[in-house]
Amino acid sequence: GPHLSLIEFDACACHQDQKEGSIRMLSIINRVSIIAMICVFACPGQAHDLSTLPNPLAEKVEAAQKACADFENGEFVLEWGAVSRVDLDGDLRPDWVLNDSAFACSSAASLYCGTGGCESHFLVGDIVISLLNQGWDVVTFGQNRVLLMHVHGSRCGGINPTPCVEALAWDQETKAWRSVQPATNQ
Repeated sequence: GPHLSLIEFDACACHQDQKEGSIRMLSIINRVSIIAMICVFACPGQAHDLSTLPNPLAEKVEAAQKACADFENGEFVLEWGAVSRVDLDGDLRPDWVLNDSAFACSSAASLYCGTGGCESHFLVGDIVISLLNQGWDVVTFGQNRVLLMHVHGSRCGGINPTPCVEALAWDQETKAWRSVQPATNQ
């Protein structure tokens, strides 16, 4: 009788303590999750672990850091989107792209880009080719991976806002980008 109800009461009290402890733990987890999500979307940070960046691209980052420091002792930041991994040549393995558009220097707003756009450094195998563009994407067209770049309108006989796109396919034999009009900077 009474002894049994005391045990039941204690079990309920214990269950209530566990329930409140679980709620507190969930509340802490929710707070940590919210803070983590804010940092992922709002906190400045590195776009990629630079220790895994291939040497030719790491050298580009080091040169950008030096240029920033040399210009009024600026602080360099590699923003999100600086490093992309995408299959450029159709071998089903991700190649590397480093985008100057995601370089920032505290002492110079336009140190890395201009009206023609920013350079992107495309690393296929051990070949790095840097191309000036105002944005790029890679698509599959037939059997080829095709690099599409929005380029300065003057390349199409216009001015900067004139729509102009260059399409390039990687030639595995010659280790170069191919197009009707060869890309500049090769």
